[in-house]
Amino acid sequence: MKKEKLKAIFFILLAAALLSTGGLLLKLVDLPPMTIAGSRAIISTMVVWLYVKKPKFTFSKAQLSGALCYSLMVIGFIVANKLTSAANAIVLQFSAPIWVAIMGVFILKEKIKWYDVLAIVFVAIGMLLFFVDDVGGGNFAGNIVAVLSGVALAGVTISLRFQKDESPVETTLLGHIFTALVGFPFIFGVVFTPLDLLGIFLLGAFQLGIAYILYSVAIKHLNALEAILFMFLEPILNPIWVFLAIGERPSNLSLIGGAIVLLTIIIRSIISNKEEVKANKKLIKIKA
Repeated sequence: MKKEKLKAIFFILLAAALLSTGGLLLKLVDLPPMTIAGSRAIISTMVVWLYVKKPKFTFSKAQLSGALCYSLMVIGFIVANKLTSAANAIVLQFSAPIWVAIMGVFILKEKIKWYDVLAIVFVAIGMLLFFVDDVGGGNFAGNIVAVLSGVALAGVTISLRFQKDESPVETTLLGHIFTALVGFPFIFGVVFTPLDLLGIFLLGAFQLGIAYILYSVAIKHLNALEAILFMFLEPILNPIWVFLAIGERPSNLSLIGGAIVLLTIIIRSIISNKEEVKANKKLIKIKA
């Protein structure tokens, strides 16, 4: 294996590990969701901007919509973590590939594949288990927000497909800026404890800023399937950190539902990648 590939794998695993600390840090920071979103975004904006140095904002419809969806995604994830368990929040957000498949039919005019239909059915079953125990409770609202955060993540993915000659880093950076602007008014009048300040710094600089920088570097040397599979370290580690630190444990039905969702997404990713490789080989033969 080439040195660049090994380095990329290390970077993407590190990115997933950093992202996985989000659930724990959000539980430890005792502040309103929008206050966290705004203050974290200010720090993450500075970190990513220092890395990019001279960002190229095109302000195209695709970039603006992608940035808006990214902002909604990170805000939704924070709100979800405050209302439901960290496990529920991250796994439901990871349902994004299913929403991409559904949105692709209407926005990209793509035909839905047989494996997408099966994946949608199984993910729906898995998600249903999350809601069975939480009807009428705060967790139910948190689960809804987590699902919407996954839909927003799907919106980011769709928008990036339209940005063939643009960098995804600029789109996420613009999303950080949007979040900072929206959340800025909620910072005033709030008392930050030393633990809150430390948590916000870690969330902005490491959990979000550096994590996405590492991801953007790694993705250049990995194929789509490798990137997806390595990033599944995030939803696995996220609830583990929270359980070890504060003892939060999702219900048995949520654990079963989460396993169904994650396994379905993994299997779908493998099948989808194989289908894409076959299609590319056929295209090469036709051109030859």
